Amino acid sequence: MSPPSNRKHGGSAAASDQPPVPEPSFSERARTLVYLGRIGSLSTLSRKQPGFPFGSVMPYGLDERGRPIFLISTMAMHTQNLQADSHASLLVTQPDAEGDSLGAARVTLVGNGLPIPEPEVAPARQLYLERYANSKYWVDFEDFSFYRMDVVDVYYVGGFGVMGWVPATDYNRAQPDPLADAAGGIIEHMNTDHKDALVLLARARAGIESQEAAMTAVDRLGFHVRLKTPDGMRGTRIAFLREVNNPLEARKVLVEMVQQARQQF
Repeated sequence: MSPPSNRKHGGSAAASDQPPVPEPSFSERARTLVYLGRIGSLSTLSRKQPGFPFGSVMPYGLDERGRPIFLISTMAMHTQNLQADSHASLLVTQPDAEGDSLGAARVTLVGNGLPIPEPEVAPARQLYLERYANSKYWVDFEDFSFYRMDVVDVYYVGGFGVMGWVPATDYNRAQPDPLADAAGGIIEHMNTDHKDALVLLARARAGIESQEAAMTAVDRLGFHVRLKTPDGMRGTRIAFLREVNNPLEARKVLVEMVQQARQQF
């Protein structure tokens, strides 16, 4: 189930009289997930067992185009595999996923893992050290070198029934969601201090009556809530009044939405 490449917002909506709630595109969601991640599962093609994939735990840095950067040793089996055949994939899963892992987001980058050309090593080294400060102890060892995955295709899964291929060009152009680093704090704050407000917003904005509500995700265009209703648990998405670009704007919009909802009921 792949979204049309010319759509601004990814995902699919069930048949409804209401227009779909805007969501970030699959490319943006994939880019955000890789940005938030720190460690992935690298699959290379085995030299010892030709045709079989070989999996490795792989920390990675990230350049401005979302290409993963690896610091790997020639003694490592995955490095030897890449030297023989550069084809590889990197699986990155939602870092804060709890409970059912199959319902969490994940993304697979498919591409070629190649040594970074010497003129480009210095910026790659800086990016990697900013993310993994402890690597300074072995970054200059002779048997270590920097590799980069040149992405040729991307497959994104946002949970059950939400999945699709993302062209590498779209992924490379996408930017992480501006709330990515602050999302955890926003969610915790709303679920700890403003549960009643979430129940009210679900009623006013989604037309759903619920006894309890919990925010499960938030991005520049809106947020998801999990609702306890008389008919059981439900999930829905609520759009912001306008796009936000930082946590302060998100707070202002949420306050405004709650005020409007209180006037409504």
